[in-house]
Amino acid sequence: MERHPEDTQTLHAELLALLLAQEADRDWSHLSGSFHTKAIANGEYVYFQYSDPGGSKRQFAVGRKSKAIERIVADYHEGRTANAADRSRVERLARLLITAGQTAPSKAVTRVLRAFADAGVFRLGGVLVGTHAFALLGNMLGVAWPAGAWRTEDVDVAGHVEIAAPNLEADIPKALDSLQMGFVPVPAFDRRHPSTSFKVRGKQLRVDLLTPGSDSDRAPIPIRRFGAAAAPVKFLSLLIDDALPAPTVDGGATLVTVPAPARFALHNLLVSQTRSAEQQTKAGKDLHQAALLLEVLHEDRRDDLHAACEVFGKPGPVVATKVVRAAKALSKRWPDAATAANVVVEALE
Repeated sequence: MERHPEDTQTLHAELLALLLAQEADRDWSHLSGSFHTKAIANGEYVYFQYSDPGGSKRQFAVGRKSKAIERIVADYHEGRTANAADRSRVERLARLLITAGQTAPSKAVTRVLRAFADAGVFRLGGVLVGTHAFALLGNMLGVAWPAGAWRTEDVDVAGHVEIAAPNLEADIPKALDSLQMGFVPVPAFDRRHPSTSFKVRGKQLRVDLLTPGSDSDRAPIPIRRFGAAAAPVKFLSLLIDDALPAPTVDGGATLVTVPAPARFALHNLLVSQTRSAEQQTKAGKDLHQAALLLEVLHEDRRDDLHAACEVFGKPGPVVATKVVRAAKALSKRWPDAATAANVVVEALE
């Protein structure tokens, strides 16, 4: 594990601030396209044409040609000019960060994350979890993880069934289909249940949808605003509540949402104790990622670690006992993280 220099962390903060400002000001001028006029029946009508992520042409009517429509078109072009300047800044910052050693996902994963962001998945409560979130947390905390701790093609996205949000939809299956990468639903074990996973045939790329569940939840749970069902996972809310915005850098940058680092570390400890025997390799990876996070958090953000321990102590002894057991096992395998692990043990025992 290596620390990024201070100027790299400053660039990361600048990129995040710029992406947040863009997201707050997002309107249809962020959509790349062109206007066309058609003569229909008794008048001329203005249409807007654009390409979806897969390259298919889409078109919708703006309205009958008039002074008001001309103002709309002019405002769009003014917005495009301003957005072009912002995009240029984003791309420059992203290139600098990649050169400085910040983690970037593969091109295939980048396309998926960008499609989800454009579809509004993260704006409507979706949270990137799993190993790709762990990679972005390293960028957030100013460290470069060992490559073996985070390489994967699995994209895991979680969300609550209901949230306080506008009555909008972010259709995940449609977003994946628009990429034209060959995503197909993975059949559920019980064929009566809807799929919660999508996979590209012949490749490792896979998308899994998750949502908080309870002991009584067995079947996938529909999330209407995502147009899909998600697999219920007990205690997942401990991970995804109070999530944070984060940039993922590629040729440009995409704003996503990830769990708070301390919650991610403790949730990995918890999950490592619930893995079955055939998932022992994944359990080891859970502990490794937790060890790396705990080491950094103990040095730089100790208050965050204490706050997360309070959250994970609230569900009761079942959760606390598993987290403590994992923290003790972690101390033996990764001595550099033992001091931080002991903080967790003392807080939860």
